[in-house]
Amino acid sequence: MSLETKANLKPETVTKLQDLIRINIDAYDGLRESAEEIKDPSIATLFRELAQERSKLATELQDYVEWNGEEAIAEGSFAAGVHRAWINVRSKLNSGDPHVVLVDAEYGEDQIKDAYEDALTQTAGSAMNAILQKQYSHVKAGHDRIRDLRDLYANRK
Repeated sequence: MSLETKANLKPETVTKLQDLIRINIDAYDGLRESAEEIKDPSIATLFRELAQERSKLATELQDYVEWNGEEAIAEGSFAAGVHRAWINVRSKLNSGDPHVVLVDAEYGEDQIKDAYEDALTQTAGSAMNAILQKQYSHVKAGHDRIRDLRDLYANRK
């Protein structure tokens, strides 16, 4: 049995990285589109910052997948595209209400946070553990910022 390195990952580790790439792309797309829908400029700025961060996380993981001789996923999921379309309709119906947009954004952040937690459990001890832990800390911080804003806007009603 050979030792797993970042340039010689187990197939199951690569599969988990591909899952995280896809959900980071989905998060990027969702946050970017939400930034366009929301009326509050400070929240729009936060969404754009988090979208850029998710893009960087995906790119970092894509590099590791490609170093392992695999073609990295380059697009988000169909289901996330359908969900974003629903969010856009809902946002328009609610005139870009920050609380409504934040509820949907926090749902998306729950999904990416859960995906990282699953990946960390499934790849415990892998060569990617430290990188995934670092990325998870960024994802968790972004999730918590959106959750806190959602709660703040819920109390304004």
